[in-house]
Amino acid sequence: MADSNFIDYVKILCRSGKGGAGSRHFYRAKYIPKGGPDGGDGGRGGHIILRGNKHMWTLLPLKYQRHVFAGNGSAGTGNRSSGKDGEDKIIEVPCGTVVFDAETGEFLCEVTQDGEEIKLLKGGKGGLGNWHFKSATNQTPRYAQPG
Repeated sequence: MADSNFIDYVKILCRSGKGGAGSRHFYRAKYIPKGGPDGGDGGRGGHIILRGNKHMWTLLPLKYQRHVFAGNGSAGTGNRSSGKDGEDKIIEVPCGTVVFDAETGEFLCEVTQDGEEIKLLKGGKGGLGNWHFKSATNQTPRYAQPG
């Protein structure tokens, strides 16, 4: 007898996205000699989201897609422009799916209803640009946060 298409146990590797770095940029204009800092913030990393689907009855699609990686956020730029957020990855699972941590065996969550979304892994936070660090005593900060 051939193998069945019904899969009820799958072990997958998930990784959320990293946040983008803040920008260390200074405003430049011809008639403004001391423009000051204007570096933008980095974008946030992508999330890993589980979504319940009442039309699915097996975990067969996840058998062939064992690695799920969300997108990284991009770095900030000048003119106080924020970086682009990372792309979220949505994993469709049948209703009644139970999620455990593979290393510790700890119960994480359960998807019970159709359309229910659970954020399995949260993406990284983007770093702040040098525009956020200016003050009266530090008028030209030459640093920004990493993502």
